Amino acid sequence: MSIKRIATIAALTAIALTIFMLEAQIPVIIAVPGVKLGLSNIVTLIAVYILSKRDAGIILALRIMLGSIFAGNSMIFLYSAAGGLLSFASVCLTSSFLREKQIWAVGVLSAIAHNAAQIAVAALVMDSLALFWYLPWLIIAAIITGAFTGLSAQFAVKSLKNTRLR
Repeated sequence: MSIKRIATIAALTAIALTIFMLEAQIPVIIAVPGVKLGLSNIVTLIAVYILSKRDAGIILALRIMLGSIFAGNSMIFLYSAAGGLLSFASVCLTSSFLREKQIWAVGVLSAIAHNAAQIAVAALVMDSLALFWYLPWLIIAAIITGAFTGLSAQFAVKSLKNTRLR
């Protein structure tokens, strides 16, 4: 692994972790539990398109581990890992056929997968299938937030197209 690649992964991990920690400080303005913007996913989407899926996976894994440690809550790790893994699987699959002009759609599908995984984990932890009644509301929220994060990543990738990161 080259020094440039390590430095790029480290910088993007630091950015994603900072965004994750800052977003955790934003008060929830929607009455549906679990809804948040998922802004750190912007970094994952950018990494998939300008680096590689492998590098993006490394960045995501580091962000989840470090974010859980810094937040001091083991349950955050459980929910973040489940949501992150299914979301990342969705990104890896959809980015194979959706190009740079369609990153917004990758963001939407990723957000839906993330919310579905988190509801599944919550249902297991709380031993209640009733939590799946939240899923339609979370899907609506995922469409909105996923489009936002996807569009943000799409604009960033377009801007970074001619840089040395690529």
